[in-house]
Amino acid sequence: MTDEESEKNYSSSLPGFLGTIDTFISKVEAVILALGVLLMALNTVTNVIARFVFGNSIFFSGEINRILIIMITFAGIGYAARHGRHIRMSAIYDALPVGGRKVLMICISFFTSLVMFFLLYYSIVYILDLQSKGRILPALGFPIWIIYVWVPMGFLITGIQYLLTAIKNLTSKDVYLSTGVVDGYKDTETEV
Repeated sequence: MTDEESEKNYSSSLPGFLGTIDTFISKVEAVILALGVLLMALNTVTNVIARFVFGNSIFFSGEINRILIIMITFAGIGYAARHGRHIRMSAIYDALPVGGRKVLMICISFFTSLVMFFLLYYSIVYILDLQSKGRILPALGFPIWIIYVWVPMGFLITGIQYLLTAIKNLTSKDVYLSTGVVDGYKDTETEV
């Protein structure tokens, strides 16, 4: 199954209300990422056509791509957490028995969740500071703080995702990298 198929058919393995939250966040992430990538491609292609066919670039194209990059990046960190795709330094983790890996994964998930909520707080402080200064985007002319609203949303979604991962590990017998990804390595080597 491809990533696209697994995301479209995603259904949380968490029970009750937590599963509903997890599934809802999954759908929101999918829409944000798909819409962001499509809009960025459309904006870039339109700007290239305008530059080469009409001789003038679209003056606000760079700012729109900047907004979309921020949106995709911070929606993407939640997506990566949901699918257990963040970089892991696992030498010590891999050397532990299953029980030790489970305890360590719970600690890692809780700690990472706390870090995400800490960054959420400081990103809100940063946005409020930007808002108080009244800076605007030069081409589009709207307040610059608006484009950074995606940052706390991304930290919130990622913090929730890691918290749900810790809860999943507390309530199940297997070790989970995320709410739907069981710990283990896929054999990706093929014979040539």
